[in-house]
Amino acid sequence: MEIVQAIGDWILGFFGFDNLMEFLQNKTFADFLTYDGIKVLIRPLFPITLVLELVRGLLFKSFGLSNYKIPFFSYVLNAFIGRYLSLGMTAICIGFFEPKALFHVSFTWYWFIYGYIVWEFAHFIYHYLAHKVRLFWCLHSTHHAPENMNLAVSYAHFFLEGPYADIIRASICILAGLPPAMLFTIMFIDGTWGAFIHIGDHLVKDARMGKLGNFMLSPAHHRVHHARNVQYMDTNFCNLLNIWDRVFKTYQPELDEVKVEYGITRDMKPNHFLDAYFGELVALAKDVYSAPGLVNKFLYIFMPPGWSHTGQHKTASAMKKEAGIFK
Repeated sequence: MEIVQAIGDWILGFFGFDNLMEFLQNKTFADFLTYDGIKVLIRPLFPITLVLELVRGLLFKSFGLSNYKIPFFSYVLNAFIGRYLSLGMTAICIGFFEPKALFHVSFTWYWFIYGYIVWEFAHFIYHYLAHKVRLFWCLHSTHHAPENMNLAVSYAHFFLEGPYADIIRASICILAGLPPAMLFTIMFIDGTWGAFIHIGDHLVKDARMGKLGNFMLSPAHHRVHHARNVQYMDTNFCNLLNIWDRVFKTYQPELDEVKVEYGITRDMKPNHFLDAYFGELVALAKDVYSAPGLVNKFLYIFMPPGWSHTGQHKTASAMKKEAGIFK
């Protein structure tokens, strides 16, 4: 009976129904209009949509359960470790950097706009480095390993990626004067939208979002980001507002003539969790071990993925140059 109870509690927790039930029992209708109330109401939307996506895919045979293997095992492995590490690192960064902030802003609507622009900049920095520094790519590559796009991909992460991301994002935001309450509000909005932009093309075929896609990062933009096509590699690093991609010329809309091919360029076993989770770390360790000299070993760790001491680089920039694609 304890196992059944544990499974039931896990299901309620996964869908966010536990917090919703507690809210209904102890709060009033007016409480749903508060920040905590809105969070409780919105949280179940993503897992419910995920289940609907899965059921629809199985009914129409547009994909199989194996497509969810990497995200599922990543979620199970990261369920406790990654979550608490991320929260811990965010708290540490707030405590350390808040006294050193350049200035402090108030939690008002106009400063919130400023705060979100700063957050997007911080997110861009973390995400850009995750693609341009091989050690950080080892933490991020699990998220890019699935060879299809569906909502479950938002769960496919190496357990150290969250802490690494939050160290950079929280540090920049706190130094830029954002109060912790504003930071956590932005993180909630960002996390919610960041999950939904992984919606599968079998559920939403054209996800460009019309004119809104000129200002917001749409699911179509994020599909491009997850592509291994040379045309699409290392683009669309933002999460909600694509302002910094435009500033740094990494913005790339989805092209009708270039069909998105998901996954990473390294040869890997399809839907193999251990390869997706540890494969890049193993490959990096082999390169560092076989590299001649201490300098080359160091460079393999911090140069972009695909860099080689032989000069035969297979970085995204080198591949684009070879293909005649310039930004």
